[in-house]
Amino acid sequence: MTNDIVALIDFYEREKAITRERVVEALEYAFTSAYRRMVPGADAIEILRAEIDTKKGETKIFADLEVVADDDHQDKFNEVPLSLAQKRNSEAVVGDRMEFNVTPKNFGRIAVQTAKQTMMQRLRLAEKEMMYDEFKDRAGDIVSGSVRRFEKNDVMIDLGKFEARMPSRERVSTEDYNVGDRIRCYVVAVDNDTRGPEIILSRSHPAFVRRLFEAEVAEISDRTVELKAIAREAGYRTKVAVGTNDDKVDPVGACVGLRGARVKNIVRELNNEKVDIIRWSENLQDFVTDALKPAIIRSFKANEEDKVIHVTVDEEDLSKAIGRRGQNARLTSKLVGWDVQVRKDESQHEQFEARVAGAAMSLADELGIDPLIADKIFRAGGATAELVTQMPIEYLESALEGDRELAEEILGKAQQKIGGAESPQEDPAPTPEASEDSAPAEEAQQ
Repeated sequence: MTNDIVALIDFYEREKAITRERVVEALEYAFTSAYRRMVPGADAIEILRAEIDTKKGETKIFADLEVVADDDHQDKFNEVPLSLAQKRNSEAVVGDRMEFNVTPKNFGRIAVQTAKQTMMQRLRLAEKEMMYDEFKDRAGDIVSGSVRRFEKNDVMIDLGKFEARMPSRERVSTEDYNVGDRIRCYVVAVDNDTRGPEIILSRSHPAFVRRLFEAEVAEISDRTVELKAIAREAGYRTKVAVGTNDDKVDPVGACVGLRGARVKNIVRELNNEKVDIIRWSENLQDFVTDALKPAIIRSFKANEEDKVIHVTVDEEDLSKAIGRRGQNARLTSKLVGWDVQVRKDESQHEQFEARVAGAAMSLADELGIDPLIADKIFRAGGATAELVTQMPIEYLESALEGDRELAEEILGKAQQKIGGAESPQEDPAPTPEASEDSAPAEEAQQ
């Protein structure tokens, strides 16, 4: 028993950093509880205490008993007869309270085993209270630890003296963890509920990115550059808006670092999560324009009442502006604090359609046909009557949805139009000189 108690006290003092006084206090509480369970009727004792010699490892149990007359002694657990009390103190009288050693003869290893569970509960409580005292002011910090074990989908992190929990909701879905892995986490909160204090960690929280930037970028830590807003979809993409009041400082360049060294360190810590660094601006249009790059905004309209922004981009930029599964537009909305709606710019298409309609109308006038039919022929490549004459009848029929008779009619009109435009060639009149020369020849023949 001696070795067990001394070793136990030394272990918790050295390994768990729990003070010797707290360990002894937990042991004393456990032994008094064990005594009450071991000794029949001990539950009736009102005042009971344990005394532990931490050097020898010996334990004694003391009870505070009331002195009663010998004839009135009935409750041996709370009362002591006057004759026995006077052997210890001759001046003892009825009604006094005296402390007696009530340690049973067999109170040894059995007591240690009986008290073990209670003692461990008290020591765990003491450990958690110490943990709470140390971490209660560290919410918002980044800590480093190793993966100890898994409880369902939660990850238990060993922080050295203490153990913390990373709930499944705070994990990054694209990350896999193995027992023994060293990871850095953000302290979300230190809860102190009925189960005791508990450290809650996260790797998916947007503030985790903020702390990484503050640790990596000196201009942010000294307030030269300010992180204005962060929008994150953990494991995939993060947008960070940065600004400064110093005209001589480029906030984006400061965060990127020389040859991207600073942001590369952050991306490496985030397991290659994409990080977009955007220059913050009070001008909403400029801010949204930078946030949606590389897409080029063609039009911008803000509805201040509903906090909705409507932007249009070219068709080739639409996928860039919206992003994969709407991620880019969604993160931009979170970053700006407005609902950003991205649509395809229809103005160029409308201009093209207007030019097509005008050209088709000219063709209709030229051939004297219905404008709708002229539109079909124009879109098939017949921009002029001359081009229509060069179209095979089968191709023209296909453009007119299989109307052979109409195709032949239009082809005829086009050919007629082209034929009428050409002047007929006539033989030149004979010159006077030729007429005079020809007369002698005729005469010679005669």
